[in-house]
Amino acid sequence: MRIDFVSIFPELIRNYFQEGVVARAIKEEILDFRYHNPRQESTDKHHRIDDRPFGGGPGMLMQYAPLAKTAEKINAEIFQQNQKPLHIFMSPQGEKFTQTWAKEFAELDNLVLWCGRYEGVDQRFIDKYIDLEISLGDFVLSGGEIAAICVADAVSRLIDGVLGCSDSALEDSFSQANLLDCPHYSRPETLDTSEYGTNLQADIDKIRAPQILLSGDHAKIARWRMKQSLGRTFLLRPDLIAELNLTVEQKSLLAEFLTEHNIYGEKNDQHN
Repeated sequence: MRIDFVSIFPELIRNYFQEGVVARAIKEEILDFRYHNPRQESTDKHHRIDDRPFGGGPGMLMQYAPLAKTAEKINAEIFQQNQKPLHIFMSPQGEKFTQTWAKEFAELDNLVLWCGRYEGVDQRFIDKYIDLEISLGDFVLSGGEIAAICVADAVSRLIDGVLGCSDSALEDSFSQANLLDCPHYSRPETLDTSEYGTNLQADIDKIRAPQILLSGDHAKIARWRMKQSLGRTFLLRPDLIAELNLTVEQKSLLAEFLTEHNIYGEKNDQHN
């Protein structure tokens, strides 16, 4: 998969992807990340690409021409391969980015992620070249670079070969029925907390891994994990639970979770 980043600070993005699984995928040519600075398309002797907005108001706008020239160069290169890139502008006004979007983008061959700066971008550029606006949430960043990094990272890990184990992405939060992931535990089975200055040794349940995970019974483990995912989502993201059409089994597992954790009242009544 090829992802093009357009930013006046491309090194902010490039540096992030120097480490980790994405960096390895780039090195192995599973991913192809390219960087473009629209200043290189400016005709101004100082490579300026911003100007004051018509009608007045605070801040400066990124100008149409340098951005359009950058878009045309990217398009020309990709169109030579008989492919069409999807141009995405990072904007607080855009669609909220979710795992569903990440999955859709991962099916594509080419993405172009545009990072705004200043007060914004000339609307004429957005109207002509941008296919979709994407937002991380209802807040404003200094620029689109952080958002572009998040989108590229979330999409990249869904590409075959990027993660060491392809099943890892399938078990992430939001990947199964839009639920949060279950808790995970690793060795040792029992923690000796005395060396950490705590006094939890007497309460063995707090320092031992759940015994069902050590049982070897994969059906029971899968059931436990689903119950934990449902319970976690209910407690931390009730909005997600409210949007789901739970099966009879899922409702039963959620009821078990609530009972085991002594969670009763109005929330429990709504989902029994």
